[in-house]
Amino acid sequence: MTQPTLTATELLHWSDETAQRWKALLAVNPQALDFPCDVYGTENVRGLLRHIVAVEIRYAQRMSGEPVTPYEQIPAGGIDELFANHDSAFAKYRNLLADHSVDWQEKLAFTTLSAGTQTASRQKILFHALLHGIRHYAQLATLVRQHGVKPDWPMDFLMSGAIE
Repeated sequence: MTQPTLTATELLHWSDETAQRWKALLAVNPQALDFPCDVYGTENVRGLLRHIVAVEIRYAQRMSGEPVTPYEQIPAGGIDELFANHDSAFAKYRNLLADHSVDWQEKLAFTTLSAGTQTASRQKILFHALLHGIRHYAQLATLVRQHGVKPDWPMDFLMSGAIE
């Protein structure tokens, strides 16, 4: 009997599904972008979303061997602008997962904003980036509910479309 496994593709699906639902909710409730927020030292929801998508695109660029966009150059404008980086990052993740020549155990050295220079495998970086967004979206759910905006979907992995 084999143990159950969660694949990167399945986690990618859940993470993207979650982001797309947030994009749709915020499109209907754009005022939520300006709700105060202190997660990761941000001032508002817009800042938290910028942080989420900055992590996604910067790690996708690192893993793809591309130049990494400086954090301060990641736009923090409207919903479409914020989520364009998410979409770009997830296209890169999908390309990496489809490329059978990618060495997922290769260690990459990089500098983070909060923890200095780190070294991790591509595999660990990918799972970090995907779970990082999920963690912050959970914080965001509490925050927007406190301001009267209620997400209308179940956020648990169990109710996602990632695995049958």
